[in-house]
Amino acid sequence: MMNPPIEELLGRVDSKFTLVTLASRRARQVNAYFNQLGEGLGAIVPPQVASTARKPLSIAFEEIAADKITYERIEEGTGDEDNVAEALETERELGPVGTLSDAIEQDDPAGTDEPVGGEAPDA
Repeated sequence: MMNPPIEELLGRVDSKFTLVTLASRRARQVNAYFNQLGEGLGAIVPPQVASTARKPLSIAFEEIAADKITYERIEEGTGDEDNVAEALETERELGPVGTLSDAIEQDDPAGTDEPVGGEAPDA
C-alpha cells in the first residue's frame, strides 16, 4: 500500500506525467542532498517533511502530498524555452553539485603545489 495514496498525489497536479516528472526531479535533489551531506556544501535544499521513509522517491511523494513542492507550467512561445535550454546546458557543463573539490584535485593531481606561472622557487 502506497502512502500517500496515488489519488491524493494526482489531485495536486494536472496529470500523471507531471506527477512522475515532479517526483523524479525532486527525488534526484533529495538523493544529491543525502550524498553531499558530509561535505558541508549546503547547496541543495533538504527534505521539507519529517519522514520515516528512506527512499528519495517516497520522500518526494510525501513532500508533494504536503504541498511543499509546487511546479509552474511554462507556456509555449513565451521565450522561456531558451532560458530552460540554457540552464540545462550550464548544468551539463558544470557537472553535478559538489565537484569543486574534485576540480581542485584535478588541477594538481600529484599534489606538487607548483607556484603560479610554472616558475620554480629560488633555492
